[in-house]
Amino acid sequence: MKKTNYLLIILLLITSIDLFGQDPLRFAEEVKKFENASVQYPTQNRIVFTGSSSIRLWVDFKSYFPEHNVINTGFGGSETSDLIHYKDLLISQFNPKQVFIYEGDNDVNSGKSGLQILADMNKLVNDLLEEGVENIVIIAPKPSIARWELKEKYEKVNASFKAMADLSPNIQFADVWTPMLNEDGKVKSDIFVEDNLHMNKKGYDIWIKVIGPLLIKP
Repeated sequence: MKKTNYLLIILLLITSIDLFGQDPLRFAEEVKKFENASVQYPTQNRIVFTGSSSIRLWVDFKSYFPEHNVINTGFGGSETSDLIHYKDLLISQFNPKQVFIYEGDNDVNSGKSGLQILADMNKLVNDLLEEGVENIVIIAPKPSIARWELKEKYEKVNASFKAMADLSPNIQFADVWTPMLNEDGKVKSDIFVEDNLHMNKKGYDIWIKVIGPLLIKP
């Protein structure tokens, strides 16, 4: 599939951006469990959910999608550059029809610029589209009490992800940020576990209302 050029600014600056952050080999042991995992799932209409710990910790994941052929390859603490590195193992081996990506949360927290985060996501999405993935859903990096001081940076990243999605019929943006806020604009306090970063069931129930309608038909 011909590469889609989402944003001109990326094309102008991409060569000056380091697409890789921390050493992805720090996840080598964690992702090893996914080797040859594709044989465990039916081949039709596979849907991969992948990304950082908000995906990995979704322990009752399959119960939310009982009629869909869903696969969870989340790996905790990851950034988009890590998912690029392990794309073949965590996504491509499954030959999925649809992919949900949750990255950007740790990228913001690690101090990456908004442009670099967008460039990383652009590369990942383009690579998947070229492989024939029919639909990609970028899940918005979520708000949290633990990282609330980075609110403005998260909002800018989410705006850039939405702009990317708006430029292609094959990409969707799942805005989980907005419904996780109270009417006063502050993040809800009862949707997290003790670390005030990762979600409890109330948090995932909010997500499912946004994500559920975006899944392809089984």
